[in-house]
Amino acid sequence: MLKPHSLQQTFLMEIIHVSEECYQVAKAGGLGDVVGALPKYQNKLGHIAKVVMPMYRTKFLYSNEWDVVHKGGTNMGSWWFEYTVIHESTNKLGFDLYLVDIHGLLDREKIYGYDDDVERFTAFQIAVVDWIANWKHSPDVIHVHDHQAGLIPFMVKHCSAYRRLQNVPTVLTIHNGEYQGWMGWDKSRYIPDWDTWRWGLLDWKGNINSLAAGIRTAWKVTTVSRSYLEELRVTANGLESLFEYERGKCVGILNGIDTHVWDPEIDSYLQYRFGFEEVEEGKQLNKEALCEQFSLDINKPLIGFIGRLVGEKGADILPAAIGDAFYHIGRMMNFIILGSGFPEVEAQLNSLKSLAWGDYNVYIGYNEALSHALYAGCDFLLMPSRVEPCGLNQMYAMRYGTVPVVRNTGGLKDTVVDYEDPGGYGLKFNQASVGDLTQSIWRSVQLYRDKTRMKNVRKRMMQLDFSWEKSVTEYLNVYESLK
Repeated sequence: MLKPHSLQQTFLMEIIHVSEECYQVAKAGGLGDVVGALPKYQNKLGHIAKVVMPMYRTKFLYSNEWDVVHKGGTNMGSWWFEYTVIHESTNKLGFDLYLVDIHGLLDREKIYGYDDDVERFTAFQIAVVDWIANWKHSPDVIHVHDHQAGLIPFMVKHCSAYRRLQNVPTVLTIHNGEYQGWMGWDKSRYIPDWDTWRWGLLDWKGNINSLAAGIRTAWKVTTVSRSYLEELRVTANGLESLFEYERGKCVGILNGIDTHVWDPEIDSYLQYRFGFEEVEEGKQLNKEALCEQFSLDINKPLIGFIGRLVGEKGADILPAAIGDAFYHIGRMMNFIILGSGFPEVEAQLNSLKSLAWGDYNVYIGYNEALSHALYAGCDFLLMPSRVEPCGLNQMYAMRYGTVPVVRNTGGLKDTVVDYEDPGGYGLKFNQASVGDLTQSIWRSVQLYRDKTRMKNVRKRMMQLDFSWEKSVTEYLNVYESLK
């Protein structure tokens, strides 16, 4: 099936991505953005990249056209279930998209958060492998994403029903190693007939660990930044020794961003679009619109936060840091927060609204259009993450001329250079603490006041290339190394 690619000195491949998220179908975080972009850029190089994901009941499902391509049935333990695979017929996303439906498990609106998520995603993985095993040919690579697809490399290698796939290379990408898909050994019966001598590949400290199984059995493992790969050897929610042991097959590849979706010059979500040449005017107009919408002071720097309001993102230190900034620095800046998460963090952020002097507001929830407006209208974006495997928000922000204020970790470490360092263009701090974040807010205000330096930082950021082209080549190199 492989043919020489005369332009790239590579081979054309059929690549199957298996994921629980994909923008624009269903997205909860950066994983969705990656899976919605990487296959598209692989296809542009002549490869055949496809995405397989659960058939959630989303707006995308009901607003597009589909063909049924397969109906099958198989077991998960003693439960026989039937599944249906449908294909989006117009190639709307720039790649072939397949959805797997299992009645009673995947026919729901939300991606995560159900009591039977173990059963939902295990059945999904079984259906995917069962379907591929029924093809008349084999794909060149099965590329799985995170623990919800982490059992697939094991099943391909060690389940007797899928023996014809055992020589198909598998690649596991870890977007977030904190979540690992634990389940008790009583649920080992869910996995189709497998070689029980291989039980150690599934086990981690007395439980089945889907992510650990994927790391052990996938032919290659990638993480979404080089720094994050190094960090996983030190802190990986219990898997540190495994990452150290398997380091020979692990590769860190920085995510890219879809520059067709994230482009302030053509962004349909923006009230005022702008390019590199008119960045100052464009950002000012978008900032004025935000300040009017959220009752903020247009004359002050606008500092935003976009993301999940959870400890992993450092969101729990935001309320105290904002309060400290107002107290120690003065009411010299605006804050606008967009996100949802821990109820106590949401409540603390909401309570700050009563103390606002036209310089603070918060939107609790997810709003794609508003996120684009914040990237375009904010002067600074806060990312005080405790864990940030890659981070895409800082790349979006810089493309829109918004200065990222980031903790020095993971992909943030790899993509942001402090503006006081040679060639720098952002702000960095070391600890996810109220003190460090407050200090960085003060530095942001000082940079904002230096108009010449602020303009230079913006121009430098907007010329950076975080597109997928380089990252796609690195992924293709990984695939080719397996042949």
